[in-house]
Amino acid sequence: MADPEPFDAVILAGGAARRMGGGDKPGLDVGGASLVERVAAAAAAAAEVIVVGPPRERPAARYVREDPPGSGPVPALRAGLAWVARPRFALLAGDLPFLRAADIEALRRAAEGRSGAVLVDAQGRTQWLLGVWRTDAVRGALADYAGRSLRGLLGPLDPLPVAAEGALVRAAFDCDTPEELARARAAGEQAGGDGS
Repeated sequence: MADPEPFDAVILAGGAARRMGGGDKPGLDVGGASLVERVAAAAAAAAEVIVVGPPRERPAARYVREDPPGSGPVPALRAGLAWVARPRFALLAGDLPFLRAADIEALRRAAEGRSGAVLVDAQGRTQWLLGVWRTDAVRGALADYAGRSLRGLLGPLDPLPVAAEGALVRAAFDCDTPEELARARAAGEQAGGDGS
């Protein structure tokens, strides 16, 4: 099978983290690296990694901000997408401690010939911040979109749903609460600190 098209990665890492009690959720440490560093490492095959959020020393990436900062995922996607130069891009949350390069690769392959592919977790929830998309399709959808919901924006593009089965199950685990962060840290320690 031929390699998928080159891709960029857009990581949304600037939310308010209300369920975490506020603060810098993507900067929280799991297994010796911040959450956003772990996501960027999983996206290392991207031609460019674009982080929408406050600038950081690590990971090395292009940092941009939505206007105004904290205004939600659709403005954040708009800000990141402005810098995407490849025909495809991965759209990723900045709080996925167990995301692996192989997970993004599986989504890239699933998205071939389609507008996109998006992970559906074990509870049947579509993870709009864990997918691979055709850049021109999302740009076209954003051009006339006035809503605030990623589902409202991306759902009509009819992406291929990819079930979180086997090795993909852990990819969908995110850290929205202190309890989820504690689980991720415990799992990282049991796995020798790398969370894999």
